[in-house]
Amino acid sequence: MSDWTGKISNHRQLGGIETSVLDNGAGRGVRIAWIDTGTGFRYKVIIDRAMDIADAFYNQHSLAWISHVGITAPQPMSTHGIDWLRTFGGGLLATCGLDHVGGPESDESGERGVHGQIGNLPAEIVSIIQPDLRSDSLDMSITGIIRQHTIFGPCLTLKRTISGKLGEAALQIHDEVINEGNTAAPLMLLYHFNFGWPLVDEGTDIIWKGTHRVASDPNLLGVENIKKCPEPLELHQGNGESVIFIDPEADAEHKVHCGLWNKERELGLHITFDKRELPCLTNWHHFAEQEYVTGIEPGTNPPIGQKAARESNTLTRLAPGEKKEITLTLNILAPNLPKSKEDIDFLHLIK
Repeated sequence: MSDWTGKISNHRQLGGIETSVLDNGAGRGVRIAWIDTGTGFRYKVIIDRAMDIADAFYNQHSLAWISHVGITAPQPMSTHGIDWLRTFGGGLLATCGLDHVGGPESDESGERGVHGQIGNLPAEIVSIIQPDLRSDSLDMSITGIIRQHTIFGPCLTLKRTISGKLGEAALQIHDEVINEGNTAAPLMLLYHFNFGWPLVDEGTDIIWKGTHRVASDPNLLGVENIKKCPEPLELHQGNGESVIFIDPEADAEHKVHCGLWNKERELGLHITFDKRELPCLTNWHHFAEQEYVTGIEPGTNPPIGQKAARESNTLTRLAPGEKKEITLTLNILAPNLPKSKEDIDFLHLIK
């Protein structure tokens, strides 16, 4: 029997999903959904920005990095050069793609701006499922469809479901990308998770396992241990950053485990995904003053751009009607929360 049996009139007393519209500033008119798991873990889904996730908290602790930009209304035509950076609010998750991840480029296939268009497209919500305590159903989810379509060109549709359970400090993202056009379409997808203070602080462990290479200027790395967050770095002021491309190691069930652990605050998070779905991992460091962030970014490709992926024969193409499914999970780690064997094994990866 649950502790609340016979004591709760409305599931909102514990948690659930609440939709609303922002009414001020650059994000005025943007639809959002607050999801509260009832455990202290709560987060804000930006419905009008590909159902990305902005703010995220565990109890009093912020988990996500929020950029100076914050939430802005979607700008679907921000597809040239570095336009994407003017709309990049950071947040727990910024989706990049669906046909390009990386810097601006152009070739015979067209012009592409930083990280593609999908994050500037609104979702059509098709369902919201709330917990039903009377039937002892603790499941909750929100599902939407985002269309990245053009006439005479690729028509990729993203169907996204973000789900969880009341009483569990976790979320799951299940994506289906479908080619609804009549010609083959390139697919590149990057899950740009962005983490900030106080989860990310001096001494926080960045956890992943696999072979790696520093893809940016090694002189900007600024740290001896790439898996340990430093104090703010003068090297990273302005556009200083370091980027690490990782070939992640998977377990016997093809799962990749990565995330963060802040020993001082006894707070962390554990991300898992299937390497057959997302074979690449990128770790972004931008430890500048006032812009202190690290990104953990599973992807179909590293952010090398569509042109380089095509030339290296690593570009996925979806045939008309073909669908690709991807699932990621994120679990919060804290002393008062239950840990699975996977969570315990994950923490053993700290070096």
